[in-house]
Amino acid sequence: MKKFWPFTFYFVYFAALASLMPYFVLFYQRLGFNGAQIGLLTGIPPLITLVASPFWTGLADARRWHKIVMGLGILVSALVVLLLPSLTGFAAVFLLIVLFNTFLSPVASLADSGTMTMLGDERAMYGRVRLGGTIGWGLFAPIAGALVENYGLRIGFWSFSALMLVNFFVSRKFVHNPQEEVSVQPGGMRLLLTSRRWVSFLLIAVLGGIGAFSAAAYLFPYMAELGASESTMGLALMISTLTEMPVFFLGHRLVRRFGSYGLLTLTLVLFSVRAFLYAAASAPATVLWIQAFGGMIFPAMWTAGVSYADEHAPAGLKSSAQGIFGAMSFGVGSAVSGFVAGPLLESIGGRGMFLVLGILTLVGLVLVESIRRLFPEKKELPGALAVSSDK
Repeated sequence: MKKFWPFTFYFVYFAALASLMPYFVLFYQRLGFNGAQIGLLTGIPPLITLVASPFWTGLADARRWHKIVMGLGILVSALVVLLLPSLTGFAAVFLLIVLFNTFLSPVASLADSGTMTMLGDERAMYGRVRLGGTIGWGLFAPIAGALVENYGLRIGFWSFSALMLVNFFVSRKFVHNPQEEVSVQPGGMRLLLTSRRWVSFLLIAVLGGIGAFSAAAYLFPYMAELGASESTMGLALMISTLTEMPVFFLGHRLVRRFGSYGLLTLTLVLFSVRAFLYAAASAPATVLWIQAFGGMIFPAMWTAGVSYADEHAPAGLKSSAQGIFGAMSFGVGSAVSGFVAGPLLESIGGRGMFLVLGILTLVGLVLVESIRRLFPEKKELPGALAVSSDK
């Protein structure tokens, strides 16, 4: 059962996300919010995640409250989303979105750390277990698109809540740190946040979050500009999801070939290329072709990031390391993307927005790598942080 329950969790979790996440910006637009308000709604909540995810995962590690924190996050996020469609005012929507991010933020990180624990010596197979999420997203994305097109956005919100309630019971099957005597390495968190190798990794995670979140949140509004229907949008998700599957399945080979850090940097280049291709698209059909390529990038990025965080986490801080990785990618990275992309979408349209984000990601990668090579790590760190390279 060490693979069955995590696989099932990812399947249901991402099926739920497929019914909700791509439609947030459309929901805001249909409420009549302007570009600045949309940028705020997509930019500030990830900053809440930046604080909330390390807080919750750190608390889970310190008190061994992994199941409590995970279950609370699932239940509160399901309740919040159930209430959202009944609201129309900006302040009320903003408050619930912040609450949603605060409680949902640690769930995926705790699932990742729990999966790694349950896999034990088979940790290299993480990608194949995480493939459950890709299948769940791929199967439910076109269903959600058709439901939303025929019954409105409200049905997507309700679907998310129903699926998350199912997943609450699945989450009870996770095992986190079965060796209760494992203690936190003294000063581990400080070392993790001050190591130059870890700082470089976290900056790369931020850029990866920009690349991933910009498409997740703003591809559908851009496709709407191009005249795509909700069903076509669901098809775009299904295509990208299908191309994720072989990458997650073979992720361990990619990590072995490029190293976890090397694979992360490669995905940033590919995120930039995808953004430029979006900017060059002139019809929904072109976007569908881009999705066939673009869907391969995120699973490579996420497999590499989870592997790096697990390999180099200090003793007793596996969940915390995953939480920080998630916070930087889907906290800071998503916030930057939200603050920048919202106003850009309103002022210069989707094409210009993706062009700017592609340039931002590429320039950011060059700067991080230049600084990393000019100022390499000069001392070895104890425990899991003492690594000789970023492979």
